Amino acid sequence: MADLAQVRDGLRAYRLISAMWIRSLMTYRLSFAMTALGNLAVTAFDFVAILLMFSQVDRLGGYSLPEIAFLYGASSTAFGFADLAIGSMDRLGRRVRDGTLDTLLVRPAPVIAQVAGDRFGLHRIGRVTQGALVLAYALVVLDIEWTPLKVLMVPLMLVCGAAIFASVFVAGGAFQFVAQDAAEVQNAFTYGGTTLLQYPPTVFAKDLVRGVTFVLPLAFVNWLPALYVLGRPYPLDLPAWVAFTPPLVAAACLALAGLAWRTGLRSYRSTGS
Repeated sequence: MADLAQVRDGLRAYRLISAMWIRSLMTYRLSFAMTALGNLAVTAFDFVAILLMFSQVDRLGGYSLPEIAFLYGASSTAFGFADLAIGSMDRLGRRVRDGTLDTLLVRPAPVIAQVAGDRFGLHRIGRVTQGALVLAYALVVLDIEWTPLKVLMVPLMLVCGAAIFASVFVAGGAFQFVAQDAAEVQNAFTYGGTTLLQYPPTVFAKDLVRGVTFVLPLAFVNWLPALYVLGRPYPLDLPAWVAFTPPLVAAACLALAGLAWRTGLRSYRSTGS
C-alpha cells in the first residue's frame, strides 16, 4: 500500500509540474506553435532521407517503402510519446554536477516525478505527430490481411514501445548519478535506438540484431510485433509467439529501470560544495 501511495503521489506531482510548464509555454502561443512545427519539420528529415534512398532503389533490405514506413512510424511514434513524457531525464547529469538536485531532494514529492516533469516540453508533440502521420500513411497503403490480433498489435506496439523507451530514459538517468556527464551516452540508446529501429533488421549484422533483442530489447518496440503484422519472418528465426511478448518485456524493463533509479539515487552524495 505504501508503494501504491508513493506512485499516486508521484503521478500527482508529475501532473502538477507538467501543467505548470505547459501554462508557461501557452503564454506565448505563437512561439509554441512555431517551435512545435519546427520540431515536426526537423524530425521529418529522417523520413525524407528514406524517401531519397527509395528514389534510387525499389527495396531496402528486401522491404518496400510502405513496409519501412510502417517500421519508421511505429518506432518514431512510440519514442515520441516517451520523449514527450520523460525526455527531461537527460538533464539530470547537469543537476548532479551543479548540485541543484539537492533542491529536489528536500521537496515532498518523488525525485523521479520532479525530474521527469521539469521543463516539460510540449513542443515535442511535433515528433509524435510526424511519426503518427507516417504510420497512418503506411497503414493506408500496405496490403495486409488484417485479423483481430494484427489490429490489436498496432496500439499494443505503440504503448509497449513507449514504455520500453521510457525505461531506457530512466536507466540512463540513473547512470548519470555515477557518470555525471553521460547525456550523450543516454542519447545513443534513446535517439540512436529509434533511428536503428526505423530500418528493417535485415540491413544490420546478425550480432547487432541479437544485441537489441537479447541484451537491450529494443527489438520488442517495433521489429518483432511489426514483422508479425507484415507477415515477415524474424532474422533470428524466433517463434511467432515472441511477437506477443512486448508487454512482458516492457514490464521487466520498467522494473529494472526502477531498481537502477533507486540504486543511483541512494548512491548520490551531493557535490560537496
